[in-house]
Amino acid sequence: MSGRTRAGVCPERTCVGCRERAVKSELLRIVVIEDACVPDPRGTLPGRGAYVHPAPVCLDQAVRRRAFPRALRVPGPLDVKALRHYVEQAQGCRSAALPPAGQATR
Repeated sequence: MSGRTRAGVCPERTCVGCRERAVKSELLRIVVIEDACVPDPRGTLPGRGAYVHPAPVCLDQAVRRRAFPRALRVPGPLDVKALRHYVEQAQGCRSAALPPAGQATR
């Protein structure tokens, strides 16, 4: 036997905002297109990618620490407006799907 198991191993990545490891499917891939950070939810855009939790807290930490230019290996600051808009919209959709606090679902 080769010692390998058939258990499904999920690839892990590190969030550049909070620096916590998570399953790749839980993180949002970011790529650079013309000096701007662009979300890549399907993970198909070409180029080097960085990963961040799709939460405003992690995004703010990554911007404050200047993690995107370092992780993506590009000089200078990057525009994160499109990325911020995407995260805020995704957060709004997620909170709309949850029941209001204090209400039980049946």
